[in-house]
Amino acid sequence: MEYTEEEYLPGDIEFDIDVMLAKRKMSVTELAERVGITIANMSVLKNGKARAVKISTLIRLCEALNCQPGDLLRYVPKK
Repeated sequence: MEYTEEEYLPGDIEFDIDVMLAKRKMSVTELAERVGITIANMSVLKNGKARAVKISTLIRLCEALNCQPGDLLRYVPKK
């Protein structure tokens, strides 16, 4: 039996961008501009629809939000 990648993975990685935006009192638009990505792509990350993220984007997110990757990402096991 063959599994898709999603079926095989034991959990998900979720972004907590909303939490950091609230802490920094920053808008999604401002963050997208600082990181250098479109608002549409920022929304994909923020809403948990991204299937991949470049390390360079993660670095720019951390720089813009003055945080560590662990402040933005969280592992959630599947039930």
